[in-house]
Amino acid sequence: MANAAVNKARVGARVLIAADKFKGSLTAVEVAERVTAGLRRAVPGLDVDSLPVADGGDGTVDAAVAAGFERREVRVAGPLGQEVTAAFALRGDTAVVEMAEASGLQRLPAGVFAPLTASTYGSGELLVAALDAGARTIVFGVGGSATTDGGAGMLSALGARFLDAEGEPLAPGGGGLADLASADLTELDARLASVEFVLASDVDNPLTGPKGAPAVYGPQKGASPDDVQALDAALAHYAKVLERAIGAKAAEYAASPGAGAAGGIGYGALLLGARFRPGIEVMLEVLGFGPALEKATLVITGEGSLDEQTLHGKAPAGVAAAARAQGKEVIAVCGRLALPPEALGRAGIRRAYPLTDAEPDVAKCIAEAGPILERVAEGIARDFLT
Repeated sequence: MANAAVNKARVGARVLIAADKFKGSLTAVEVAERVTAGLRRAVPGLDVDSLPVADGGDGTVDAAVAAGFERREVRVAGPLGQEVTAAFALRGDTAVVEMAEASGLQRLPAGVFAPLTASTYGSGELLVAALDAGARTIVFGVGGSATTDGGAGMLSALGARFLDAEGEPLAPGGGGLADLASADLTELDARLASVEFVLASDVDNPLTGPKGAPAVYGPQKGASPDDVQALDAALAHYAKVLERAIGAKAAEYAASPGAGAAGGIGYGALLLGARFRPGIEVMLEVLGFGPALEKATLVITGEGSLDEQTLHGKAPAGVAAAARAQGKEVIAVCGRLALPPEALGRAGIRRAYPLTDAEPDVAKCIAEAGPILERVAEGIARDFLT
């Protein structure tokens, strides 16, 4: 009888599940749990290691906690100034701080956008909390932001002063930067000078211009074409004022890769001395991917949508590249697949299994992603492990 319970794994088989979240359906931890359940339904007793991953965007703290970091919660300002409970992750003297915890789109009321007024002040408060907790290395994951303020709010929380022509503090948000007359960074938290600060992002946009934060990401945050134009001009003015305050490096940072990440908070981080690195590369190091990979015979990665964006710094591409370098076979799970087999192959992914192959109804795939993913994982086990 063809019964999954009688299947046996290939000798020495060991699976590493290193997938990101299925946004809107499953967290990265839940993806790993469902894939594990499906694999073991087909192959009882299969050796499976779970390492949920993230690329610096929302879900980064959860991935760190799943890897053994301690979750620390603190009350900070949300993007509209309302108080929210946000978390960072700590292990020893290394902190993983996720800006979306404080300043992300998920912190806005449903259906509400604030492209001109949303502030990163709470992200700065999260960094202060990490410093207070004794962090000497801070991995600052950015993405999923509700903000386009160039990190001005974050810098303010860390001691910077931004004033208008009347000597008054600016209104929060990127729109208020149009009124900036003077900037003073001399009172920034002194502890930053002795911390290793890593800006972890999956995008390398500059601050302004056709590929800058407002033009590329502003519309996702509710910015109209007029808003985009206003924000781009305000951020360019902000950089000019900072150039007067701290010199030519302010202009250099504005044009640097990563400055435009998360509404320009990348620029603020660079001003603080952060070193920009691809988010998934940093997170794989922090999460201990290397040692887990050594033991694996098969790696399963994935995210909600495997598409062109995946190939440009998203978690599955980073996992696949690292695994391919070690000669490991990689397959992927996803909600939807928008890449041809040759593109997957170039990325180091042998085969992808979208939920839509098991359930063509997209709405049902989103609503019932967990059980469907388990069924998909059973198929993976039959195809690759028995």
